[in-house]
Order: sequence, then structure tokens, then C-alpha cells
Amino acid sequence: MTDDQPIFVAQAQHTWRDRDPARSLVDALESISRAALDDAQCPALQDAIDTVATVPFLAAQVPDLAKILPPHASDALCQRLGIKAKTFEADVGGNTPQLLVNYFADRLAAGESKAVLISGAELMYTLFGALSSGADISHWQQGGRHTAVQLGDNRIACTDSEWAHGLVEPIRIYPMFESALRHAGGWDHATHMQRLGGLVSRMSKVAAANPLAWRRTELTAEEAVDTGNGNRMITWPYTKCMNAILAVDMAASVIMTTVGEARRLGLDPARWIFLRGGAAACDIWNVSERPVLHESPALAACAQSALQQAGLPLSAIDLFDLYSCFPSAVQVACNALGLDLEDPRGVTVTGGLTLFGGPGNNYSLHAIAEVVSRLQARQGDHAVVTANGNYLTKHAVGVYSREAGSQPWTIARPDLQAAVDASPRLQVDDRPSGRGTIEACAVAFDKEAPSRGMLIGRMADGRRFLANTPRGDMAALQTLMDCDPVGMQGQVTAGEKVNRFEF
Repeated sequence: MTDDQPIFVAQAQHTWRDRDPARSLVDALESISRAALDDAQCPALQDAIDTVATVPFLAAQVPDLAKILPPHASDALCQRLGIKAKTFEADVGGNTPQLLVNYFADRLAAGESKAVLISGAELMYTLFGALSSGADISHWQQGGRHTAVQLGDNRIACTDSEWAHGLVEPIRIYPMFESALRHAGGWDHATHMQRLGGLVSRMSKVAAANPLAWRRTELTAEEAVDTGNGNRMITWPYTKCMNAILAVDMAASVIMTTVGEARRLGLDPARWIFLRGGAAACDIWNVSERPVLHESPALAACAQSALQQAGLPLSAIDLFDLYSCFPSAVQVACNALGLDLEDPRGVTVTGGLTLFGGPGNNYSLHAIAEVVSRLQARQGDHAVVTANGNYLTKHAVGVYSREAGSQPWTIARPDLQAAVDASPRLQVDDRPSGRGTIEACAVAFDKEAPSRGMLIGRMADGRRFLANTPRGDMAALQTLMDCDPVGMQGQVTAGEKVNRFEF
């Protein structure tokens, strides 16, 4: 191994269940960061940290909520810890933690950082409670001076037309990917629901055994798809337990350094975990322009590149955590990796966002902390983490190992983004009129009843259309749910903002 190889030397995670408005987000960041420093069992490590990054708070995406959040969290964290460091913050997205890890691995290998602290926290459970009860959380706004470098791609996530047609909320878009997956797989309704139920059931067993999981209830496949006992349909075909849990209070932190610095500090080599491979890229940014809706070329390229850099075949990986905001994200990741959905190695080390909890942009930092902990405990030799932001848009992959491998960390990696950017994309018909063919759809529910059908399809001239079913057209909603609607045709009529689809 070489002295400049990036390694993980500490990690920490915590789940708070007491809904305490007195605990601010900066308090949570400080607490979890100190826990990671304690985990390193090396008092000198804190003085060596010269780089601090924080994962953005989910509520910062909502203007009315952003004003009650702490500004410049990474600078505030440094002040709390008494650390003088270069600070970084990132754009929103579940890809952020792994993106930060890959970025700082490059900085460490290049000698631009000596030791890096990455921390993230979400207190959405307490925040929602405070907004409901009127509890005072004004002290949450306390932040630091703004010196942080901004990283990542923070373009607007969707077009105006996508927004108008309901393609803005992940709870609506990921079920659309699911419909495309079902059609591509050729599954009838029963087989499809068996697959979904089986996936959630297997993940629930991991969550039930994880003391940090927000929901520690083991579900059978039948319970996962049943709409009784509060497990109502959110967007067809996803029941409540198939949607990420946002109302959680959780935090995670990891500390990275290099082999050379770890030796200088006297950190125990038995606890070093190597980042063997890493890659990041974005798919075609707007969902409406993607020619295929059940695949992720960018994620497939990232996975192949990261494993190649690590010098490891997929068969050598013991642990996986595939981003799991919704079942379609897991299936697309499995297909991108070439991993069977029912592989006995499993798809999560935490229990997944739908059961462990989806702490905003920070979920994958929990996955990373968990694989570091498990590898340190010799519960495997190699692990893969995939992270996803927006709508299967922004991807990052990391390969973790107890072994250094034969190759040093490579900063000059293939330009995966160039290939995606050069790929063909569809033109969207802003005023569609005529017969259109459905390529993906979802049915939104209002409490217990279906209320809105959302469709993506192709006009006869090859252009993409977006449309909704007419308000009150229950027959159309029932057709979308009772059949495999992908490939079915109907009449598309342009509207002022929202186009209409009728069978």
C-alpha cells in the first residue's frame, strides 16, 4: 500500500427518538462528530483534521423552512469543535454523501487534505412536531461565518412541464419508473406484487435487527403489499412501507485520512478501511427527455468504473447498500450492477430508507458508516454503496475494503459524464395532439382513493408527451391499475398547462 491511499478510520451513527426541540441541528452535528472522534481512539486526530464537510439539510429545499435552519453548518460545526479547517458544503440529493467521499479521497491522495470529517444530521421528526405544536426552535438558526466551498450540481430538478404534470414529487415519479420496470420484465400483476413484497420483506429483516432503524418491524411479503393496518396506498403500486420515511431524527459521521497520516497518528491498522473505487455521474437531467425509463446508464457506468478501479469482480463483494428510497431505485441499481434482486447477500446493510429511515440527503452516510463498521468487525471483506439524487438522476458509487488492493488510489479516472451527455435524448412535444403510447404511468392516491393518473409516453412522430387523466375519470384510473398499461394507446390533447390523456 502507498502512503497516499485514502482510508476510513472512524464512524458514528445515532438515532434520537425523544423529539426534543431544544436539540438543534448544529447540536446534532456536534454530537455525532464527537462520537466519530471518540470512535477513532486517538486524541491527536482532532488536531489533524483540516477539512470539514456537512451534508445539506433536507428542509433547506423548502423556502419557508430554510429560514429556520442554521446557515453555514460546516463553519458552525468547526466553531463548536474548536477546529480550524477548510469547510465544504454540497448540493441537495441523496448522492451527496458518496459524492463527498469520492471528492475527498481525491484531495487526500493529492495531499490537499490530511484528515477529513464528514457529518450530516436530520431532525425532521422534531421539526414536523415543532411546526405542528408551535414549539420554539428559533435557536436552530444559529450558524457560523460563511467560508464553505460549495460542491456538486444544484440545477433545478425538473422542467416547468414536468412540475405541472406532477413529476416533481419523488413519491409520484419513482412509481412511474416501476411501471416501466414491470413492463420490461413482462410480469403480470401477481408476480409484480410478489417481487415488491418480497423485496420489502427481506429489507425489513435487516431493519428489525438494526437498533438504529426507525421502524424495526419485520414484515411478510403479504403485509408489505396489503393496504390494511395503516399501510395505505400512496401512489400505485407503492404502499406506505415502500416510501422513504422522512420524519426521522438521525445523524452520521465518518473520518477519512491517508495511510501515511494514520501511521503518523498511531491509528490502529486493524481498523483501517480502504476506499478502493469511486465514481459519480448524472443521467439525462430531465426525466421527460430520457429515451428509456427503467434503466440508468450513468449508474451502470459508475458501478463498472468503481469496481474496475477497485480491481474486484461483483462476486467478491460481501455487503451491498443500494439506494432504496423506493423499490424501483433498488431494482434499477441491481440491474446496473448485474445483481439479482434476491441475491442472498442482500441489498442493504441498514434496512433501507423505507424502514431504517430516510434522513434526507444524509441516508447514504449512514450506509457508509455501517459498511465501515461491519468491515472493521470483519463481517465481510468488501462492500459496495450506491447513492442516488433527484429522480434516478445523480449517482455516486463507492467500493470499500479491508484490504488495500494492488493499485493506488487513481485520481485520473474515466470521464463517465461525457458519454452520458453525448447520448441521444428525446424532444418533448409541448402541445401534443393525437394518438399517444404510454411508456410509464402512476396513479396518485388522495387518502384511500385514487385521484390522478400521470403518464409519460410517445407520440407517433417519436416525440415525448406528458399528460394526466381527466379529473374524475375513475375508469381510466382503474385501467391504469388493473392492466399493464405500458404500450396502451389513447388520445392526447394539449392543455393550457396540463395535457390530457383519454383511453
